[in-house]
Amino acid sequence: MKKSLFIFMLVSFTFIQAFAGGYRVSLQGNRALAMGHTGVAVVNSAESAFFNPAGLVYLENKINISAGAYGIFSSTKWQNTETGQFAEVEDNVSTPFYLYGSYKISERFAVGLSVTTPFGSSVEWEKDWAGSHLVNDIELEAFFIQPLISIKLSENFSIGGGPIYATGNVNFNRNINRTLTDENGVRSNVEIDDSGVDEWGWSASFLFTPTEKLRIGFNYRSEIILDAVGGDATFSNLPNSSLVPVSNGQTTFDASLPLPAELTVGLSYQFNDKLLFAFDFNRTMWEAYESLDIIFNDPDIPNSINPRNYENASTYRFGVQYEAMDQLTLRGGFYYDETPVQSNFFAPETPRNDSQGYTAGLSYDVNDKLSIDASFLYLRFSEVNASFDGYTENGVTVPFSGTYKSSTFIPGLGISYKL
Repeated sequence: MKKSLFIFMLVSFTFIQAFAGGYRVSLQGNRALAMGHTGVAVVNSAESAFFNPAGLVYLENKINISAGAYGIFSSTKWQNTETGQFAEVEDNVSTPFYLYGSYKISERFAVGLSVTTPFGSSVEWEKDWAGSHLVNDIELEAFFIQPLISIKLSENFSIGGGPIYATGNVNFNRNINRTLTDENGVRSNVEIDDSGVDEWGWSASFLFTPTEKLRIGFNYRSEIILDAVGGDATFSNLPNSSLVPVSNGQTTFDASLPLPAELTVGLSYQFNDKLLFAFDFNRTMWEAYESLDIIFNDPDIPNSINPRNYENASTYRFGVQYEAMDQLTLRGGFYYDETPVQSNFFAPETPRNDSQGYTAGLSYDVNDKLSIDASFLYLRFSEVNASFDGYTENGVTVPFSGTYKSSTFIPGLGISYKL
């Protein structure tokens, strides 16, 4: 009984915390991001490959390519006001990217390709901080590769979509509990690592243009379940004691992570030759993340069922585009993003609350074929005092609580090419 209890305490939250806090990354195009990340009813580049593939057939040029990347600079601070303990994330920088291409076969048929990084997380806390029993650092990435078709069924209506190949990897590290060390006083540690986890999904969309000025868009992206099979769990710095019935070394595990379905609807309105307005409503089906079940391939380690209880969440996006001159287009926007995390499941792996995104950017036409796209996002998270009540030690629940303050600066740069 003691052995099972200790091992359950040891590993129950080694893997599930790696994905806590909402791990969607909304950075799929510099033109779209500059307009508040709107795009389901906007047709201005190959970025439609992600936001609404039905729009690819409306692009004027035969070949369209868009590519770009971002630098994410995040600041997260945690403090327990009762104890005075304080910690902050160290140099949390990551670089998501996108690549899109389309080829117009005829006036009614186009094909395309989308490569994006729509899910991920990167966090590195100070060594041995107060929450190190929950996380020290995490690196999570998921890549989507999607071949696409776009078909114009009439002059005012088109459809699009295609299969999605998703592949991902994760590396996660935490101390085993709040106090355990080896004989030299080094904190006992566990590291989770897996790569090449893959699965298939799909998306479907339509674009309706009832008038020359108004467009209405719809895009649905299916849920994808990534199944980790035979991932590595490595235990280190454990004391050599009969009271600790787990040895330093490695075992394997199986687990599943949902990448939730998304539904986006929206409209765009062309006020005049220069000014365009866009609105998107996005609903992410986070309720799919009820729990993460970990199956260890070691008969001495019991399986672990871990509730997450995420809630569905909505995002409201607004954007404008203004053609200031022949070679220069300016953009601006705002969005409000709800968190899917309930307050008593708020963990420090990807600490996020409701957020407001303020965006701006531009496109500069180098020539008739090539444009430079730039964007900037300031993401402000609402300050939150919350706790994580899912950690147990010796059969006793030990809540971890505090006040989180987070903000993020994201500059982006890309190109658009047409031929």
